[in-house]
This record gives sequence, structure tokens and C-alpha cells, in this order.
Amino acid sequence: MTTPTPPKPTPAELEMLRLLYALGPATARQVHEAAQATRPDTTYANALRLLQVMHGKGLLTRDESARAHVYAPAQAQDSIQTSLLKELIHKAFAGSGKALVLAALRGGHVSPTERAEIQALLDEEDGRD
Repeated sequence: MTTPTPPKPTPAELEMLRLLYALGPATARQVHEAAQATRPDTTYANALRLLQVMHGKGLLTRDESARAHVYAPAQAQDSIQTSLLKELIHKAFAGSGKALVLAALRGGHVSPTERAEIQALLDEEDGRD
């Protein structure tokens, strides 16, 4: 039996997930403090409420063993990214991964260092054939 996948995160939820992937399991206060670094207008109440909603949706786990609950992503970062990428490829590139890669390469979204890493990965894959 497969486990149901959580719903697609909203932009605000994605930002919270990014913070939690960087922080590791964290309390609402820790997440709030990290969020304020990029969004100073974020209130503690808003951060807490968003974490609670995300937990309810299955996007986060919550450890309630201590007074301050500790939140953590329910899925690994690469799993969420893969899911979002599949959706993007399907919606924006008619299902073509090649079209996505070419758009990224041609659109200036890949640095020279990233290009070298991509080339090394492609060369490694060619060596396996």
C-alpha cells in the first residue's frame, strides 16, 4: 500500500520548508527567527499558524514530547523538489525534460560552475553506457 502524497505546498509553505531544510527540526520560535532574516514583517503568530496548517496538511511532522513542539518536513527535500519538477515539466514544457533543461541553459539560469557540474554528470553517465 502506498502512502498518500501531501498536497502541493503554497509559496509561503515552500518558504517554511526551505527554512526547515536549512535549520533541521526546529521550534516555531526558531523558524520565526529564521524567517525574519528575509521577511522582517513575519510575526510569530503567523509563523506558528502556518506551521500548524502545514502539519495538518501532512507537510510537516510535529514532535509534541517537549513543551515547545518541534517541526520537521514530512518528506525529504529531493522528494518535494522532484514532485514539483514533474508538475512543472508537465504543465510548462509539455512533459519534456529536455525542453526544461534547454530553457534553463539558454535563459541564463545556470552559472558557469553549475554548467561544469552538469557536464561532469553527463560525462559520468556516458561512461556507464
